[in-house]
Amino acid sequence: TGTISSLQRQLEIQESQLRRIKSEKEMLQKKLTERENQLQAMSTKFCSLREEQKHEEMMMTIEQENCSLQQVVTEQESKLAEQNKLISELQGTVSQLQAEVLTSRYHIHKQQRAQEAIQSQAETLQHRELQTRVALECITSKFERYRSKIIQATFSTAGSKPPQAELTDEEVLEAMQKIINERVEFHQMLKQKGIR
Repeated sequence: TGTISSLQRQLEIQESQLRRIKSEKEMLQKKLTERENQLQAMSTKFCSLREEQKHEEMMMTIEQENCSLQQVVTEQESKLAEQNKLISELQGTVSQLQAEVLTSRYHIHKQQRAQEAIQSQAETLQHRELQTRVALECITSKFERYRSKIIQATFSTAGSKPPQAELTDEEVLEAMQKIINERVEFHQMLKQKGIR
């Protein structure tokens, strides 16, 4: 943005110089026209004069002045062409910079939208993680209660000794399997004796 502002100021300065040069050119052309008119008037006037030598000297002076004015006009036209070329180059640079600024703004806006989408996804994942943790804690609590009830039911039967230390899942399964086997054997024994 600073570069564009600087180029725009330079462009305004160049345009001001261009207007000044155009004004000077018009003024010089006007003077040249006046000189030519004066020359024409003097030529008409000197035609009636007999002093040929004075007439020729005056004509030479006027011609020299006209040549000087013509040279100045030529120089001003050359400067004007250079100024026009410089203004065109500056306008091209400004257009290029403006296009680059628009491209940069588009990329920044695109990155912002992508960042917002990623932020939204992160928030969704955090919410799901929290829900999963809550569900896991609920399931863990239910599992612990269920395990405690299984241990209580397993070791509360007649002839079972209460555990002296914390049991592993394998030990609980073994105790339950032992009770099941004993009940199956007892059932088979009753069945053999004909007792329902």
